[in-house]
Amino acid sequence: MRALMMVVLLMVAACSAPTQHVPIRLSAELVSPTDITLRWQGRDPAAAGHVIEFATEPQGRYTILGFLPPEQTTYTHPDLIPRTAFYYRLRPYYGAASAPVDVTLGGGPYPEPAAGWSQPRTLSGTPEGTRPAGRAGAAPASLSATVTRADGIAFRWADTTGDEEGFLLENRPAGRPDFRVVAALDPDVNAFGLVTLPEEGRAAYRVRAVRYGPPSNVVHRTTGGDPLPDVPKEETP
Repeated sequence: MRALMMVVLLMVAACSAPTQHVPIRLSAELVSPTDITLRWQGRDPAAAGHVIEFATEPQGRYTILGFLPPEQTTYTHPDLIPRTAFYYRLRPYYGAASAPVDVTLGGGPYPEPAAGWSQPRTLSGTPEGTRPAGRAGAAPASLSATVTRADGIAFRWADTTGDEEGFLLENRPAGRPDFRVVAALDPDVNAFGLVTLPEEGRAAYRVRAVRYGPPSNVVHRTTGGDPLPDVPKEETP
């Protein structure tokens, strides 16, 4: 009986042990002359997702390709410029999301939107260039959504976070199981207007204050493609 109890305790301990952070290892494969597929292993269970980025120079400025759910482990970058080097890295992101709000478009009439309603902006808080008062890691609060036209929604929230590197607006259209990122915003922003897609007529929205983790290893591939055409040389008179 004592031996049986020990086995049970060991099994319980194994099940309750937290998942360890495994560093991300990124790889890249040229799957066609102009398509590159990225794969990675490892993850931090505390991460809310990953952001995949690319550049065309070894030390070049990186551009965001997309925000990916934490369970995704592959991504294909399609239809690339031939004979061009592409560099990639993956970064985890962290942070808490606000409570969601449900929005249904249509119906009207719509309130007169404020000038610049769709631009990211700060409507309250500390002067530009300083951090608002808030708790590290806190979720944005009091998210509100106002339909401003048949395909437009004005969002506003309380910035209660003191250490964010930006905000992500996420939505879950009716019929979809998960939230996805629809806009990436700068820190200290607390108002933004979204022009929606046709399938977003009914959707839930939330905003997440994010911090980014360290990048993975950098991988690169050079695309193929047809050789450059021969250009006739001008004859010297």
